[in-house]
Amino acid sequence: MQILQLNHVAIHVADVERSCAFYRDVLGLEQIPRPAFSFPGAWFRLGPDQELHIIGERTEEISGGPRGNHFALRVPSIREAERRLREKGIAFHGPWQRPDGAWQIFLADPDGHYIELCELPE
Repeated sequence: MQILQLNHVAIHVADVERSCAFYRDVLGLEQIPRPAFSFPGAWFRLGPDQELHIIGERTEEISGGPRGNHFALRVPSIREAERRLREKGIAFHGPWQRPDGAWQIFLADPDGHYIELCELPE
């Protein structure tokens, strides 16, 4: 089997509108059209041919943390990401530098899903 790339990440949320506000207004993701499924949700562009799918009606608790289940979004500048999060009053962990030179910040969305923002070394 050949894998071409990651197409999308799907997360379950309790409140679709609250999550949309976070991903749109805090992370600056572009909301894109979504098929008319029979359940609530929203889609966001993560990059070329990559998406975040938000699925509503979550009832289970989220577990994890910075070293648990998370997805990572590459940013051009970890310092700019840090500045934006501080401006928005968003709590986060880091920035930390990995042994390979990459910089990381971890934050949680309104449901407790962890997101890594990373700046890769040149």
